[in-house]
Amino acid sequence: MVIPGVVFLIMFRYIPLAGIIIAFQDYMIFKGILASPFVGFKHFESLFAYSQFWRVLKNTAIIGLFNIVFVFPVPVILALMFNELKNLIFKRTLQTIYYVPHFFSWVIISALAFDFLSISGVVNSIRGLFGFEPYLFMQSEAYFRPIVVLTSIWREAGWGTIVLLAAISGINPELYEASMVDGASRVRQMFNITLPLLVPTIVVLLLLNIGGFLDLSFEQIYNLLTPLTYPVGDVIDTYVYRVGIVQGQYSSTTAIGLFQSTIGFILVIFFNSLARRYQEEGGMW
Repeated sequence: MVIPGVVFLIMFRYIPLAGIIIAFQDYMIFKGILASPFVGFKHFESLFAYSQFWRVLKNTAIIGLFNIVFVFPVPVILALMFNELKNLIFKRTLQTIYYVPHFFSWVIISALAFDFLSISGVVNSIRGLFGFEPYLFMQSEAYFRPIVVLTSIWREAGWGTIVLLAAISGINPELYEASMVDGASRVRQMFNITLPLLVPTIVVLLLLNIGGFLDLSFEQIYNLLTPLTYPVGDVIDTYVYRVGIVQGQYSSTTAIGLFQSTIGFILVIFFNSLARRYQEEGGMW
């Protein structure tokens, strides 16, 4: 049963690592990897000397931080709330409602966001009732990042509760029974039993999110971007697409990808060591 997963990991995660060598070459697609000339760290040097790259890196870091601070806690809160619901029909109905957006593509969600926030959309219609002028939210730099955060929460929050609810279901029921005998309320049980025992799972999920700190959803950002929001919304993935795919600068964009992966690896190692230091069962290894 493990073999398909192992084969997938080798084919799509380990074998492509050989392509990293392109970052140290002036790669020419007709010559291939073996015949393309080596140039050392030339592309890394030009990368860090390129002013637009720092703007892209800043945007990526800010949106990545927003995802960790604002998006990541929502599934935890939802899982704790779902766990307190005793009516199974109502609980499953709510779970389904929250899960469904995960199966929508970012194209659909972005189209809904544009429609919802358009001049004649719901938000501007409500604003008009109070005498406010219509506002172009999707073309505003100030609102782009909040829109990214809100759409991420809407699409992924319900799906993210699955692992956490599974972890909660594995908690020994005798702990709750003993606390009830001692007179603990449902709120005290949640904060003194459920949440502490859920921390190891939360830490692992947080580390996985930190590992992808600079690896944002290309589909989401690309479909939400407009020409007016490029200064705050252009991230590494959209930059790689524009420079690497459209302009064919494969070596430069491979260097960016290697830099991106290295930062993620360092962050995971660092925060995993912190988790192991402050919590005996914390961390991924």
